[in-house]
Amino acid sequence: MAPPSNEPLSTSTPPSAADVARRAARIRLLLFDVDGVLTDGRVLLHADGMESKQFFIRDGTAIVLAREAGLLTGFLSARSSASTLVRAEQLKVPIVRQGVHDKLSGYEEILRDQSLQHAEVAFMGDDLLDLPVLGRVGLACAPADAVDEVRARVHWTSRHAGGAGCVRELVEIVLRAQDRWQHAIDAYLAPEEAR
Repeated sequence: MAPPSNEPLSTSTPPSAADVARRAARIRLLLFDVDGVLTDGRVLLHADGMESKQFFIRDGTAIVLAREAGLLTGFLSARSSASTLVRAEQLKVPIVRQGVHDKLSGYEEILRDQSLQHAEVAFMGDDLLDLPVLGRVGLACAPADAVDEVRARVHWTSRHAGGAGCVRELVEIVLRAQDRWQHAIDAYLAPEEAR
């Protein structure tokens, strides 16, 4: 396990809202699994071999808000997909690791590259492949429809399912804990010339 600031996840008592806020206040990187978190987990395979996915617009807006607030964002996925690359480019997500079957190794590589500590990372995952990373990060998160084994071992579970607002909810929690949420709202309320 990571240093003392990242106590082992418990399967019996969920962390308090105060503990989640304390953890969220330290976050510098928001890292997301793709299928089942940024999407509902479905992949449409077309006859020509191409695939497509649906991404929730509010989740994308939240990733932009996080970036504008000074947080790093990234995707860590076991599957490689052209759709994921396109979405990352649209949102200007700087960290994209795909085709990573050993997610823990991919995660540790990201930490080294970005000079981050475990306590500075929030990761949202939904399935068993995500458990090794969820067990290391400072703020382990899951969408509402994650598998039972994941929801039992995270610090925080969204009220929303994968691909349906779970990312948006997490970003708001982190920005509020860091006193950056009102600034994000104010930026949209400011006159155009002030932006």
